[in-house]
Amino acid sequence: MKSNRKRLTQSRLYNTINRKIGKALHRYNMISDGDKIAVGLSGGADSLTLLWMLNKRLSRIPINYELYAVYIDPGFDPGLGNKIEQYCIEKGYKIVVDYTDIGILAQSKKNRENPCFLCSRLRRKRLFEISDELGCSKLALGHNKDDIIETLFINMFYSGSISTMAPSQDFFKGRFQIIRPLAFVDEDLIRSFVKVKQWPEFFNPCPSAKNSKRQEIKKMLNGVYVKDKKIKGNLFHSMINIKREYLLN
Repeated sequence: MKSNRKRLTQSRLYNTINRKIGKALHRYNMISDGDKIAVGLSGGADSLTLLWMLNKRLSRIPINYELYAVYIDPGFDPGLGNKIEQYCIEKGYKIVVDYTDIGILAQSKKNRENPCFLCSRLRRKRLFEISDELGCSKLALGHNKDDIIETLFINMFYSGSISTMAPSQDFFKGRFQIIRPLAFVDEDLIRSFVKVKQWPEFFNPCPSAKNSKRQEIKKMLNGVYVKDKKIKGNLFHSMINIKREYLLN
């Protein structure tokens, strides 16, 4: 009985996540037949789910594409590169691990003010470079619905701009396209799915991981969500329902 309930829960979670991914892929025309797609892995639940779902969809849709998992090891000790590479090999994924000192550089005394910004920028640069080497014109990242809302507040609080991460965005005059197929998927759905699947989660060794600006914003928003379940949906919808005439000009 317990096993049957587990399968039922897993099936429901899969169907919900897959439907939301399909909606994002279709709305933003993210993937075409013959695409080569680099999938940026962090080792967390989001990117592992994204890679698995995109690979799973290959057997169920009428188009074909190639996936290459890419992990940028930031250089912290103990590193995750070997563990993530072994995991991907066991799952049958193509994987590239790039060993760097990006995280150490970002955390150095010369850059104490905003280590996350520098680390993110340098990792993104390497992802573009490796994607180019692999012949991939698209880079899929595991940012979910919660990440997009949080980024809106991060940019307002710390950059003085109203902006966030677009589900699909062209770079270098269309040479590369970043896609975020999990854009409509709630973080808690992904966490539940990973738990039911019993996948390992490779926790970020960065010393700033639990004390970042994003974690501050996440904590603030979660406190608001508890009071009214409609708030998250309203915040997400507000990024589409923009009334420019009521903004400062």
